[in-house]
Amino acid sequence: MSEQSHILIIDDEKNYLLVLQTLLEDEGYTVTALNDPETALAFLSESEVDVVVTDMKMPKVSGREVLQQVKKNWPHIPVLIMTAFGSIESAVEAMKYGAFDYITKPFSNDELLLSVHNATELARAHRQYRLLQESMEERYGVHKIVGRSHAIRTVLAMVERAAPSRATVLISGESGTGKELVARAIHYSSPRKDKPFISVNCMALNPGVLESELFGHEKGSFTGAVAMRRGRFEQADGGTLFLDEIAELTPELQVKLLRVLQERKFERVGGGAEIEVDIRVVAATNKDLAELVEKGAFRDDLYYRLNVVQIPLPALRERREDIPSLVAHFMEKVTAENNMPPKTFSTEALNYLTGYEWPGNIRQLENVVESCMVLVPGNVINVDDLPAEIRDEDSQFKSAVDLLPVQLDLADTLEKIEAALIRRALVRADLVQVKAAEYLGISKSLLQYKLKKYGITGH
Repeated sequence: MSEQSHILIIDDEKNYLLVLQTLLEDEGYTVTALNDPETALAFLSESEVDVVVTDMKMPKVSGREVLQQVKKNWPHIPVLIMTAFGSIESAVEAMKYGAFDYITKPFSNDELLLSVHNATELARAHRQYRLLQESMEERYGVHKIVGRSHAIRTVLAMVERAAPSRATVLISGESGTGKELVARAIHYSSPRKDKPFISVNCMALNPGVLESELFGHEKGSFTGAVAMRRGRFEQADGGTLFLDEIAELTPELQVKLLRVLQERKFERVGGGAEIEVDIRVVAATNKDLAELVEKGAFRDDLYYRLNVVQIPLPALRERREDIPSLVAHFMEKVTAENNMPPKTFSTEALNYLTGYEWPGNIRQLENVVESCMVLVPGNVINVDDLPAEIRDEDSQFKSAVDLLPVQLDLADTLEKIEAALIRRALVRADLVQVKAAEYLGISKSLLQYKLKKYGITGH
């Protein structure tokens, strides 16, 4: 809508200023007309302006100098240059310096209005893009990673140190631990935050499709390639490419990825021309890449290229103290998205959530919270409202055992299980040792012995 657009006109000829101001105001624009370029530049530093229309030839400060100052300090503002008919060469030169358009004097009203309209549309697109970027930064910034545990604070510190650099990052951790959220936090905390963040799940596509998805293809390069298509590497140019499940790449694709990381160049499928890109790669895996390298299933040179900065994410059971905060976060999210009244988990139900093993990690916790919020009719969610696998001790035990490897040291494993059960009992007992001992069916003195044995000071 034109009334939302603010046009700044700069011209030392007051007659032209008056004509332009009247013409644009009649079209619904907000107009500021100034005949002194220096005053106009000062005005720009204090006001919201969508489009600048400036004469080329003015005393003291020329239109070209105005253009250069605007492009330097307010690059999102389109600049229209007005010039006398005999000075078109200087206007064309101004286009090389970033002018949006030029208009020759004398000009027709329709010509001017069309050019201003196009410029305001560009300004509106820039404004919407900036708002989108701010929204994405707010949604995926480092501050959106919930938790205050030592484990998650370590992750946040690594993200903040790694983000400003160009270094390739490898994020490791079990499924559901939030690897993509961390990758986005790296991007939106980096100098590349205004450029694209492109995500690819390497396990979701078969190798042939994935190659085309990553590198693009030329028309006719294979059956069904009816047009040229740019791949994710090109789409991410200037920004960040997130490669999830990187361990699933075939040996052929590993070679191609290695070349891109080394040379920042690649070819589309079926093409011969080299395409150069400026990207940062962030990769993620839920597998042990070092072990895959030893087995010959993953290239060692690619592993070292990817593993410049490694950020291991803790499983949810390793950061139990964050569970109440995560539950509150997901409850707030579900309440807002479904426009529903707020609910709460009872203390006992929250203790059950905190003591559960969470094989599906944060993703599983979010699903459980959403399910309870939607299905439980009352305002308080109690233990009986929780899914069976969480409130049923046998189911919990089975889910925990299923996570264990077939080959293990029995004595060491039993000690780890005993320590985990003691921590869970303490959590459910609100750290009251007598109550925790009752849950475990042991004496308080035996519990204290176990606490000392396993070095458990909290929960």
